[in-house]
Amino acid sequence: MTRNSGRREFLALTALASLGRGLCFAASLDKAQARAALEKAVGFFVDRIARHGGYVYKYSDDLAHSQGEVVTGPDTVWVQPPGTPEVGQALLDVFEMTQLPKAREGALAAARCLVRGQLRSGGWTDKIEFAPEARSKIAYRIDPPRKKPGFDVSTFDDDKTQSAVRFLLHFDHAFPGEFADVHESVTFALESILKSQYPNGGFAQGWAEPAGSSKPADPKARYPETWSRTWPAYKEYWRYYTFNDGNVDRTIETLLLATRLTGDPKYRDAAIRAGDFVLAAQMPAPQPAWAQQSDFEMQPVWARKFEPPAISGGESQRLIETLMNLYVVTDDKKYLRPISLALDWLDRVALPDGRLARFYELKTDRPLYFTRSYELTYDDSDVPTHYAFKVGNRAKSLRKRFETLMNASDKEMARQRDKIERSKSFEADPADVAKIVGSIDLRGAWVEPGKIDKRPAGSVISSVTFCENVRTLAAYVGSNP
Repeated sequence: MTRNSGRREFLALTALASLGRGLCFAASLDKAQARAALEKAVGFFVDRIARHGGYVYKYSDDLAHSQGEVVTGPDTVWVQPPGTPEVGQALLDVFEMTQLPKAREGALAAARCLVRGQLRSGGWTDKIEFAPEARSKIAYRIDPPRKKPGFDVSTFDDDKTQSAVRFLLHFDHAFPGEFADVHESVTFALESILKSQYPNGGFAQGWAEPAGSSKPADPKARYPETWSRTWPAYKEYWRYYTFNDGNVDRTIETLLLATRLTGDPKYRDAAIRAGDFVLAAQMPAPQPAWAQQSDFEMQPVWARKFEPPAISGGESQRLIETLMNLYVVTDDKKYLRPISLALDWLDRVALPDGRLARFYELKTDRPLYFTRSYELTYDDSDVPTHYAFKVGNRAKSLRKRFETLMNASDKEMARQRDKIERSKSFEADPADVAKIVGSIDLRGAWVEPGKIDKRPAGSVISSVTFCENVRTLAAYVGSNP
């Protein structure tokens, strides 16, 4: 046994002993014990983990190293989930369930961290820099203008801008009129999102300025006459219509949340236009599904060197779910009409192991892959490991929900709307609470196996685990006796 592993075992045993021999039995864990653990965990994250009010994905056990999508220094925090917006939202959830002051303090610090990381274009990129030299290269809205404004491309990719907006919306709604800087920031972000929407309702992967009104307003998706089998090395592919990585479905979700929390119908109107774009972007036969990205003529197009013009098994599933959500919210059956054909296509193209390919060749349905040297191929034996070229198949569950909606009673529709629109609810199984309390160390951290980037495997503190555990504890502490 190593010195570190022995220390961790001692800390875990100490925590268990402090709760008494009956910890493993749900009835023996009272709310005072759970609250004490919650206070310790929140205090540790807010006081010891936070940097400039923000967070990254994980930290080494000794807090000397940290990582978002890449290794980070002490003056870099992450926006992309599960970074600052996710931890901030968890702290806000804890406060709303328990009124714990430290959770409010941490949520406010996270919100103001995001305010300081908002770009002049109105949204966010993957991270926020606070070191002066790195910060000077980025056009942060709160900083004084410079002769060279720096990087200023806001992005929807991987739920970056949307997650920040959703957290700030929830925070602003929880403290109406109390924090003018947060309110102004999220309002400006929402207005910027509206301006970034193309006339046909689509969104690019990101934006540096408002969308041009000269783009075609009403073409339907179509196949290109020919397409290159080699990557054309686009420099600004991100300006094209993009569904990849939840680009549109998370944006629609965010706009609908803005509608509910602000009462302003313009956000609903934008969500509906985005939904209509999804309808227009469905490919015709023989592949009535969706591409990851399309050019301004609504033809599938290359993005990165491992993202060819193709029909996407992954994004098609996301968009089917988004269309069903839009039907529930609007009661307009036009959002259901494309789904049956899309589901039938998913059933036809499933791989022998039941999964779906990320990419299917235009018109032929042959799965497409890449070699590790990024050559397009039909062979899946030598694919790069950084990208999922095969994805899970949810067609069965999607079809079940579709059939439910096609014949839904008023009561069922109300249930579906409540599921989409209600505030988050968290469950707290007493046995899970006991395990969570029993595994916290003396600092207030949950330590688990893991590593930071290419460093040797060891122990890490995960933002994901923190968010899950404090929400469970808060639900238990805040529940009725």
